[in-house]
Amino acid sequence: MQIVLASTSRYRREIISRLGLPFEATPPICDETPLACETALDTAVRLARTKAMSLAARYPEALIIGSDQVALLDGQQIGKPGTFEKGVEMLRWMSGRTVVFHSALALYNSKTGHLQETVGLTHVTLRQLTDQQIRAYLTREPDALHCAGSAKSEGLGGALLEKVESDDPNSLIGVPLFQLVSMLANEDVEVL
Repeated sequence: MQIVLASTSRYRREIISRLGLPFEATPPICDETPLACETALDTAVRLARTKAMSLAARYPEALIIGSDQVALLDGQQIGKPGTFEKGVEMLRWMSGRTVVFHSALALYNSKTGHLQETVGLTHVTLRQLTDQQIRAYLTREPDALHCAGSAKSEGLGGALLEKVESDDPNSLIGVPLFQLVSMLANEDVEVL
């Protein structure tokens, strides 16, 4: 079966490509706005599912991968700052603290309607950061403004981190890859 990644993220494409399977990446049809009173876990799962299922009509006989990540601190979802000053504000708030990243994964078989879902949790403790360090980081890593809380672990973002706890290091980048291998096997797609 054809494998489709419902994402425009180059980082998710890179993670999926590690499996050595041919796949196509296509933008999903999905409003990513959290719903009122929705938990971070529920938001991540709903968006991953919606992304995967949104491409079913376009790919009626495919395995479609949807993924979404929501960060949580003090009971508040942390979004993408979009602006430099919002990024500074978010990193000040997260400085020296532990943030929980919920990385949801959905694999939808559009031919059979079979849906598999999982969530990888990653606890990330940031270093105590000065304003100068935060501003230097955001100046040198402008793509971070498009990541939850500006905490982009790839590249220079690793310097923000003091500790990362996860069952799958790929989850922090946005795809619980270890679980994806199992989900694909459930659909008779063997990676090895």
